[in-house]
Amino acid sequence: MNKISDYFGDVERFDPQLSVEPRRELRVGKAEQVYFTTTDGVQIRLTRYQGGAKGPVILSHCIGVSSLMYAIDTIDENLLEYLYRHAFDVWLLDHRLSIELPASYQQSSMDDVATKDYPAAVQKVRELTGAEAVQVVAHGVGASTLSMALLSGLQGVNAAVCSQVSMHLYSIDVNIRKARLPLPKLLRLFGKKWMTAYTDVNVNFLTKLYDGSMVFMPVPAHERCNNVVCHRISSIFGELYEHSQLNPATHRALARMFGRVNLTAMQQLTAILLKNHLIDAAGNDVYLPHVDKLKLPMLFISGSNNDCVLPKSTQQTFDLLCSVNDPQLYSRAEIPAYGHVDCIIGQHAAKDVYPHILKLLESR
Repeated sequence: MNKISDYFGDVERFDPQLSVEPRRELRVGKAEQVYFTTTDGVQIRLTRYQGGAKGPVILSHCIGVSSLMYAIDTIDENLLEYLYRHAFDVWLLDHRLSIELPASYQQSSMDDVATKDYPAAVQKVRELTGAEAVQVVAHGVGASTLSMALLSGLQGVNAAVCSQVSMHLYSIDVNIRKARLPLPKLLRLFGKKWMTAYTDVNVNFLTKLYDGSMVFMPVPAHERCNNVVCHRISSIFGELYEHSQLNPATHRALARMFGRVNLTAMQQLTAILLKNHLIDAAGNDVYLPHVDKLKLPMLFISGSNNDCVLPKSTQQTFDLLCSVNDPQLYSRAEIPAYGHVDCIIGQHAAKDVYPHILKLLESR
């Protein structure tokens, strides 16, 4: 990272030419990467770390990021290492929204991830392991699309963890007001196909002006910082974490984790927020009528301070499922003093959050 004097003052920008942090080696075995193609011809990826005979378990990321969120080396123990240590056969999924794949440059919907990527990934893991079924841990849009996949009839999953969201989506008023703005349509008029949280020292003057203007965003004083990528993350998604839960190295590494979001997927996500529940890209209510298909053990996790996706989102999903199916199948954990993605990348997540995930996975 470099600090430079910008138009609106002293801000922190990512320099891709510099070594951001001394990279530590992950405490896992050799990775096995598998690239494969979905039914609509999109190449996605699985990365396997075989820690033992438990599982197999697929870890699925959110929008605008990649599977790196589960393997970030700036915390003492990430979720990959944690599950590996507990003898799980761990498979990191990079679906078509992953910023590490060429597919993320193309327009795609959340429905595409649900109905094409998940079936292909589950089938591939079952094929390569011989397992009858897999477990899935998913975060954010990864969890919403997992729920959509299961509601669409996805087979071969025997347990699921949904972090922060599943079938319902509520947020604070400022995020709702942003969702009502026709931003994706306006960006398309200017020839844009995606928006991005990534920015660095090499951007032009106008981009620096844009980045500098974000100091005027309504952010609580205790959440303010001078990291431009952090500002962009908040402008696109809302506040994704409690700063107090991120160690300095992780905060500096945000540019390694966050990047582009295609406008089609973003438009569907904002439409879901305005409806407060899952709908397809055309606005049709095709998912919630099939809650009877979620007859499997599921854990719902919410950070108690999550302003991006309010905790009542998972509470409403939990309550609905308990009213329709066997309530013994479902559990819910609200993590005190945590926000959204810090439940995965937080400096103490291995102590405060991961044990809840482990309990559900080991119950199978």
